[in-house]
Amino acid sequence: MFGLLAFVSLLITAHGSVFHTNDIRLITSRIVGGEVAADGGYPYQVSLRSFGSHFCGGSILNSRWILTAAHCTVGKPPYYFDVVVGTNSLVSGGSKYSVEKIVVHEKYNGGLIQNDVSVVKVAQDIVFSSKVQPIKLPRNDTVAGADLTLTGWGTTTYPGSLPNQLQVINLTAISVEICQTRFHGINEVVNSQICSLTKAGKGACHGDSGGPLVENGRLVGVVSWGMPCARGYPDVYSRVYSFKEWILETILEN
Repeated sequence: MFGLLAFVSLLITAHGSVFHTNDIRLITSRIVGGEVAADGGYPYQVSLRSFGSHFCGGSILNSRWILTAAHCTVGKPPYYFDVVVGTNSLVSGGSKYSVEKIVVHEKYNGGLIQNDVSVVKVAQDIVFSSKVQPIKLPRNDTVAGADLTLTGWGTTTYPGSLPNQLQVINLTAISVEICQTRFHGINEVVNSQICSLTKAGKGACHGDSGGPLVENGRLVGVVSWGMPCARGYPDVYSRVYSFKEWILETILEN
């Protein structure tokens, strides 16, 4: 059914995000309908910045590794960007770490936007504090109806500019089956993805792909793609539970 994506033209933005001409987009996650996050309230959140400009989000796994979306890092050399931790602001505060290594999931498919995960190794140990902490991976899989929290610096309107302050929104997980129905004929949704939906006017959008979706204090999703922006379609995330073994093996071996 999704052979259509084989011939959909791709437009690459200056920051590397992929825009499909049929209006499915990698949601460099702008958060629409959220609110300003509490200072230090989400210490696992990071900002990936190229030449000082934020282009994707990510999550601290341990003192050397960050989890983000494959489409944020694929084709980029380590010197292309830095990882900034410990601040809710895009213009001040925090600590910057250079990147030593990037590992993109070997089955990442940029056409279908599947297996959209990668891990980034920083060159020095991250110094933990009250505002800088790792987040745990999920013990169990996320089911429909779960309460979720999304954070990011994505734009708050469409079109629009990135907010200076980190945004947060509460969302609800929906089943893959319902999500597949909503995107029927547009794009494929698979079991290694999580979908969330609240209502039109709230959700994710452009500016922070790779950012964390959290359930009960554990990282369950990585912002991947959706229909811009907050128009009543589900938002789609890589399901961390599906990639847990890959994540653990990759950071252990590298």
